[in-house]
Amino acid sequence: MKQKKGHRWLPYVMVLPAVAIMVLVVVYPIINTVVESFHTADGVFTTENYTYFFSSAAAFQSLLFTIEETLLTTLISSGLAFLLALYLRFKDTPISRAIGRLYLLPRFIPGIAAVYAVMNVIKDSGLISRIARALGSSYKPGLLYDIKGIVICNLWFNIPFATMMMSAALSGVSDACIESARDAGCSKWQMLRHIILPLTYKDLIVSATFIAMGQIASFTIPYLTGPNNPKMLGILLYQQVATYMDYQRAAALSVLMFLLCLAGALVYIITNMKEDVWEGNM
Repeated sequence: MKQKKGHRWLPYVMVLPAVAIMVLVVVYPIINTVVESFHTADGVFTTENYTYFFSSAAAFQSLLFTIEETLLTTLISSGLAFLLALYLRFKDTPISRAIGRLYLLPRFIPGIAAVYAVMNVIKDSGLISRIARALGSSYKPGLLYDIKGIVICNLWFNIPFATMMMSAALSGVSDACIESARDAGCSKWQMLRHIILPLTYKDLIVSATFIAMGQIASFTIPYLTGPNNPKMLGILLYQQVATYMDYQRAAALSVLMFLLCLAGALVYIITNMKEDVWEGNM
């Protein structure tokens, strides 16, 4: 009997180190950040750290700028990745096979090197401008130090990632289903709407959620290619800590960024809860 009681505690003892590390590394910093965000440097309770980001025109513009960039990058990356995954899944040509072997290559290139490579292409004195000059034109793209430059650089990293997830999802769509739909006279649009999307929409939303959460906290690409004002929230957070040393305001901004990421996670959860409704309408 005593041996059974001893074994009853064994699973908890084995899990304790992992739980302790999670509490020290994740839970405690989150709680400490939330508490600090409601205090001044002198320890006085205040909500000014939060109201600043909505009352200050520059900070509020940075918030809107981050949301705009996140939505643009997420929508464009997810849409292009889905189309590319469809092409790789249902086309068997030398070009599709070559793309299938190479599309993940950008994921293995160091981020800073890739950003500078893209900058040398899209900047006003870059490759595009030089080609235009060789053709007798003085065209300047005007893509750098603008939201367009941030989005273009992010597409380099996010399209391969989203394509990988969508390719895995599309591999679960059997050829028998597609051939049966063709034999029944279904058009490509009908097959996409009634067969492919119901089987892959969850993976599409998961990849879009990961992309969106990565954009909210991104730093390197906006720092190198973005405008000085407005700026991404990651740059604003760095500025609050490194330039102004306002750790309480930085803590409040961290909480706001967490809430934005949480909104993306809620979209994924709600989508999973509505799975049965989608299947019932097929």
